[in-house]
Amino acid sequence: MKGVAAGIKSTQVRIPSFPIFPNKIVDQCERLQLQSAGITKYVAEVLSGKNQRAVSTASAAREVVIQRLSLVRSLCESEEQRLLEQVHGEEERTHQSILTQRAHWAEALQKLNTIRSSLVDMLTHLDDHQLIQKEQEIFERTEEAEGILDPQESEKLNFNEKCTWSPLLTQLWATAVLGSLSGTEDVRIDERTVSPFLQLSDDRRTLTFSAKKSKACADGPERFDHWPNALAAASFQTGLHAWMVNVQNSCAYKVGVASGQLPRKGSGSDCRLGHNTFSWVFSRYDQEFRFLHNGQHQPLGLLRSPAQLGVLLDLEARELLFYEPASGTVLYTYHTAFPTPLFPVFAVADQTISIIH
Repeated sequence: MKGVAAGIKSTQVRIPSFPIFPNKIVDQCERLQLQSAGITKYVAEVLSGKNQRAVSTASAAREVVIQRLSLVRSLCESEEQRLLEQVHGEEERTHQSILTQRAHWAEALQKLNTIRSSLVDMLTHLDDHQLIQKEQEIFERTEEAEGILDPQESEKLNFNEKCTWSPLLTQLWATAVLGSLSGTEDVRIDERTVSPFLQLSDDRRTLTFSAKKSKACADGPERFDHWPNALAAASFQTGLHAWMVNVQNSCAYKVGVASGQLPRKGSGSDCRLGHNTFSWVFSRYDQEFRFLHNGQHQPLGLLRSPAQLGVLLDLEARELLFYEPASGTVLYTYHTAFPTPLFPVFAVADQTISIIH
């Protein structure tokens, strides 16, 4: 008996003790069951509901995109029709004006030839006495000839290119050009032109103003020696060109285009951007925004300062356009027959500006 008891006691000693008591295991099983039920319900109800809402929302969003683009397309088609009709009407008007002028001057030419032939005939076939008798007739013929005035230049005979101007088309066109990945130029600064008051970054895209004139840069014929200007390395002769500039850090800058004939030396207006016939620029000084050319200042009533500035140059259409990408707003448009080559040009008198690429 003692042996049996000893065996039993030995067996009891070898029974392992559980770190988790049975009631805790039951609680854990219940929690796992509840967790499983929650996951099952989440998958069955929440995810299914979200999937249905996602499908429904996507369908509604798709309809919004289609409707809006359809409206834009319809508006563009209407604008296209309107502009093409205006172009056709202007072409017809010009054509009719020219035809009218042709008929008028053909009649005038015929009349002058008739009068001249008559006067020559009188001089040839009449003696002095007969000419005296014809004095009144000669006077009337001469007066009639003098009444025919010489041709004068008239704008009515020219095609009016303003008939194609459309704020809608201009804005959509600018957005499309600057929104295209291949729409902007890889503009870099020509370090030989950089003013000694400017510092140029290693990638030649950032200009930083310094009130202290740098002595490091050697002077040369291309360098601006007074005004804080710089020209791009590449110039444009034909075609469409666009580039963007980050201007949010500067309260005093100019961005635009300049002829290669722009003088570089001295403090006169002939070197100052926008104050000569060689440059066309968008200018900011504090909270004043202007378009400058040849000393003429066109104030621009902007409600806020652009963080980025897009520049579009269409040499075929003879158009320079400044654009704010953030709002899709055309800030200013200028039309003229630009001389070539034209260079992107920059001036900074506060902080920094950078060409975006």
